[in-house]
Amino acid sequence: MRTVEAQIRAPANEGFPNVLTPDALDFLGRLHREVEPTRLERLAWRAEMAEKLRNGGSFHFLAGTADTRDSAWRVADVPQDLRVRKVEITGPTDRKMVINALNSGASVYMADFEDANTPTWHNMVDGQQNLIDAVNGTISFKNPDGREYKLAEKTATLVVRPRGWHLVERHLTIDGAPISGAVFDFGLYVFHNAAERVRRATAPYFYLPKMESHLEARLWNDVFLAAQDALGLARGTIKATVLIETILAAFEMDEILHELREHSAGLNCGRWDYIFSVIKTLRNRADWMVPDRLQVTMDKHFLDKYSKLLCETTHKRGAQAMGGMAAFIPVKNNEELNQQIFAKVRTDKLREVKNGHDGTWVAHPGLVGIAKEIFDREMPQANQIACKRQDVHVTASDLLAVPKGTITEAGLRQNLNVGIGYIEAWLRGIGCVPLYNLMEDAATAEISRAQIWQWVRHGARLDDGRTIDAALCRKALDEELIKLRETAGSPGRYEDAAELFRKLIEAPAFPEFLTMPAYDMITSDIT
Repeated sequence: MRTVEAQIRAPANEGFPNVLTPDALDFLGRLHREVEPTRLERLAWRAEMAEKLRNGGSFHFLAGTADTRDSAWRVADVPQDLRVRKVEITGPTDRKMVINALNSGASVYMADFEDANTPTWHNMVDGQQNLIDAVNGTISFKNPDGREYKLAEKTATLVVRPRGWHLVERHLTIDGAPISGAVFDFGLYVFHNAAERVRRATAPYFYLPKMESHLEARLWNDVFLAAQDALGLARGTIKATVLIETILAAFEMDEILHELREHSAGLNCGRWDYIFSVIKTLRNRADWMVPDRLQVTMDKHFLDKYSKLLCETTHKRGAQAMGGMAAFIPVKNNEELNQQIFAKVRTDKLREVKNGHDGTWVAHPGLVGIAKEIFDREMPQANQIACKRQDVHVTASDLLAVPKGTITEAGLRQNLNVGIGYIEAWLRGIGCVPLYNLMEDAATAEISRAQIWQWVRHGARLDDGRTIDAALCRKALDEELIKLRETAGSPGRYEDAAELFRKLIEAPAFPEFLTMPAYDMITSDIT
């Protein structure tokens, strides 16, 4: 095999020689060459499928894979430290966050290189260094105020979420082409940490985002096989949980599990991205109009059925079904508001455990105990895989049922405010942002701009009768921008964020992901 031609296109002082070693770059290059042609084919398939659906194509469970759905098979068993996952905490990979999340008391910490992490070069590679130190048990952090952070004796199980197949890492080219962000994130972590993880009686574990078909899961399985062979790992060492966060993936849950069956650790309801995916995919249908974002809760028929189908599918195959995110943040010195927040979290988690989920997500350490209390009480055993949910029968029409509700000026303004506020922080390198007592990631901004795009396109009406058009949105956007700048007390990047948001909601053709034009903005200096 010819020598890998890898080029780092980053400032000389951000070479990260301990992470981007010659051997690591060679490993990444070989994975890239093996994966890239198929990755591009899969992305082309996505575009073709989206076009068909926009032109009246129907949603259905695949006829060609009926045997996979109807036959009896199970995924491989998971290691001991993945058998109890009652509460998982997620967050980016900055040093303090890694320590606090591992010490949070949660079963699992998902270290996020994806939606909760702006993909600046520093964030992505420094995050890898932080995880190397965490795996080795040497990570520490000292605050400017003198407080020191170190790992506790007992820590959460570490799981890593790389970027999705659609994103690239422009700061590293292989043979002149940018490497896939997914390959970069996965490859560096597994190269540096797999041997140490196995030595400590655990293994490299992953969460896989944004897939739209079982063929994309097959590509991940091929990556796992290639990495295990190259690193001398036994087949099936790597385990991965797939986030079902696109409407097309919801129709292929069995098939996705089957493709990854020796590497599978289950499925997760990535509900916020799922809501975005449904809006995005059905955006041309005037009969599928989504009400205010905060009204689209998990008790809505299409989301309730999606949750139950995921539980039924995973348990039938001996896999775990993970619930969605409680994004709330406890508020300091406001006991009354906290009680309201905690009540909402309890209701949400009770619904999940009764649907059959084996665990759930929280965004803040202050919610770990509340979620754990619900799951311990309702599910005292390790998981409820034995609960097969044979009573669950979900049709295509169930997954496509239109959520009922109203569209209000307050909801429109909240989408504008939160969308601009999140993008502004993202452009400054902060991908996990506390806004109005919620810990937001890219999914919230995606829902916000997708809703407005759809409302404008179809001339939706507010509950007071006014038509939502471009002029109304521009006026409200300008007013929300003023509020944000006044609250912040500094210009920040609000003008840039507002301009990007305006382009997103007024674009004639719907941009597939806001993170793609936003990434153009933060990598504009790469030549």
